[in-house]
Amino acid sequence: MKTRTITEKTVSRDGAKESPWQTGLFDQPVNGSLYGTDRYDVLVVGGGITGMTSAVLLQNTGKTVLLVDAHRPGFGTTGGTSAHINTFADTTYKEAESAFGKKGAILFAEAIKEGFKLIKTNIEQYKIDCDYEAKQGYLYAENADQVKQLENVYNGAVAVGVPVKYTEEVPTPIKYQKALLFDSQAQFHPLKYLQGLRTAFENAGGKVLENTIIVEVSKSDYGHTAKAGELKINAESVIYATHIPPNLTSFNFRCAPYRSYVIAVKLKVKHYPEALVYDMEEPYHYFRTHVIDGQELLLVGGNDHKTGHEDPEKAFASLEKYVRKHYNVSSVKYRWSSQYYIPVDGFPYIGQMPEASTGIYCATGYNGNGMMLGSVAAKILSDLITKKKSVYEKVFSPSRVKPLDGFAEFVKENADVAYHFVADRLSLKETDSLKRIPKGTGKVVEFDGKKIAAYHDESGELHTLSPVCTHAACIVNWNAAEKTWDCPCHGARFDPNGKVLTGPATKDLLPIN
Repeated sequence: MKTRTITEKTVSRDGAKESPWQTGLFDQPVNGSLYGTDRYDVLVVGGGITGMTSAVLLQNTGKTVLLVDAHRPGFGTTGGTSAHINTFADTTYKEAESAFGKKGAILFAEAIKEGFKLIKTNIEQYKIDCDYEAKQGYLYAENADQVKQLENVYNGAVAVGVPVKYTEEVPTPIKYQKALLFDSQAQFHPLKYLQGLRTAFENAGGKVLENTIIVEVSKSDYGHTAKAGELKINAESVIYATHIPPNLTSFNFRCAPYRSYVIAVKLKVKHYPEALVYDMEEPYHYFRTHVIDGQELLLVGGNDHKTGHEDPEKAFASLEKYVRKHYNVSSVKYRWSSQYYIPVDGFPYIGQMPEASTGIYCATGYNGNGMMLGSVAAKILSDLITKKKSVYEKVFSPSRVKPLDGFAEFVKENADVAYHFVADRLSLKETDSLKRIPKGTGKVVEFDGKKIAAYHDESGELHTLSPVCTHAACIVNWNAAEKTWDCPCHGARFDPNGKVLTGPATKDLLPIN
């Protein structure tokens, strides 16, 4: 494999907080042209784990593939994940069986397993040095209600053939009543893995175009034509690997955006768990150990909430308080957050987009299991594009209709969207003042009868924007922890100056002069 020369620019991500995956890692060179051609067999939009894995698989089938990212590969959730690789999922196998039957639950388990296997296979095949380690996984219950839930997890896993057993020993200082052990789990460094995949993709002849937002894809004589400003890209097939498809689609009503929080701490004593450990709180917490820059750190995640609905700084403070209660913490080295989407019926949506012309595909709704499901999604999409059969095509189809199983969640999430669309327009008072916004922070205020998203930068300059999200016209909220404008309806996010960080929006917030 060729050795890639890298620039001396630390990799960036979609928030102000640095994740440990950025430490000591540098951006790969930006490719700024299309290398003399604008016609490809496949256009992959999005350079996270789904997009890059899809690109590698398809390029190796002999397809000509162009991967386009609005920023750079790994900029989004792949660069902010806590990088667990496991054989169980946030949608339990018991829940999967209830919604999709025994066959559907078995297919879900097989998909998780196949995604896990594909990551390991890629690491071995392309000799990617990404801190991959096999681990045991533990799930524990702290009270009687959680014990009942744990039994459901156990029975569901056994029913679909996922190895699991009860255990008396869990590497945690937290008191528990009952626990499960899942053998043969794993962890890795997600950005090292992604950069390894990119190298493999480009070595096979694939092309990467960065800092390019695809705003529209239409049917054409070439199959499809994608537009990015003045740029036009022609491709027979298109994959949206953008975490959620851009613009207004049915997925805005079938997937809910959530923020997840992680801190990495150094302990005063070397009692780091050599395992993946999960509790059953709501929202749950998880623990694992990773060596970053030669230093052993405990990674602890949790306090998930819907994007734009709660105070991120309070979520971090609460998570740190929880960790310090149970562990002898010396210092907090990293604090960062990331985003994922929860599907209303528990399964991801992978395949032909129902609103789009034939040959436009998407993958979304991974819940908190993007490493495995993103990987298997790439395999499913590769099979569909190369006209192979996929056993998962029907069960994960974006066109599936399950009005009963996801109906209650559908109503709850979309009633919440409607509430914010209306209420956020009525809540502010004219007593808010632009001048009182502290430096380095932002706020939606009312000034002269008009709502303004105002950011007061560290130099004292005031940046004023329309707070109306360019996706579906909801009002954005300021995320003080990551220094972003977050939409509480569908999860679009913008930097302090209003530039799009993550979709489904494709246009920046409008400036107000």
